[in-house]
Amino acid sequence: MFKAMFEAGPAGAYERPNRWAGPLLAMMAAALLTGCANRSDSITVGAIPDDYRTNHPIVIGEKDQVLDLPVAASDRGMTQMQRVALQGFLADYDRSAAPVLTILVPAGTPNAVAAGEAGRDFARLARARGVPDGRVFISSYQPATLAASAPIRVAYTAMKAQTGPCGRWPEDLADTTENKHYANFGCSYQNNLAAQIANPADLLGPRQQTTIDAENRGKVIDDYRNRLMTPDFIRQSEVDF
Repeated sequence: MFKAMFEAGPAGAYERPNRWAGPLLAMMAAALLTGCANRSDSITVGAIPDDYRTNHPIVIGEKDQVLDLPVAASDRGMTQMQRVALQGFLADYDRSAAPVLTILVPAGTPNAVAAGEAGRDFARLARARGVPDGRVFISSYQPATLAASAPIRVAYTAMKAQTGPCGRWPEDLADTTENKHYANFGCSYQNNLAAQIANPADLLGPRQQTTIDAENRGKVIDDYRNRLMTPDFIRQSEVDF
């Protein structure tokens, strides 16, 4: 092929290039470059894992706060155990937002009478704890079975940080050919983190700084100027005062 690119001279040497040599060399160079480009594009990077924060984001929204309190058929009014549990439940009630507090009492069950009395006591305790009178509602519900004693359900809605439900397994966990996180990875961590956030507004922006304690600041500065430092501080310090 290369021989055909040149014309033989009188002495048998190849001296003058053929007129097809230039275009042919250009085509060969283009083919080589095209092959390299195809080889580069065919490389797929599959070792980059997915971000669990993207798969299970923490969002802020309304969420039902629910407390189920068991009531025995022999009870007459609210018990001490129910009082302590309800007080702890109402500690997170936002009195400024004042959501509706619903007390659902079972009907038609063996403990229906006792549950009715306890439900009224629950409402009185809620009002005493700062829930507005017009935001407390007592209603009844029909449990799935009437043979057993059903609990009283106390519920209200509040703004909470939350994530989606865990337990999604759309693919085989043993399929690791793409070297990526499985769908449920990081879900429990995100749920636990969201449950520990007392004020969801902290995720949206910082709070306003508190005012400076001028009296305490002046005392600290005076102690520093007068070198009023404890012996433990001087002994553990790396600076020679």
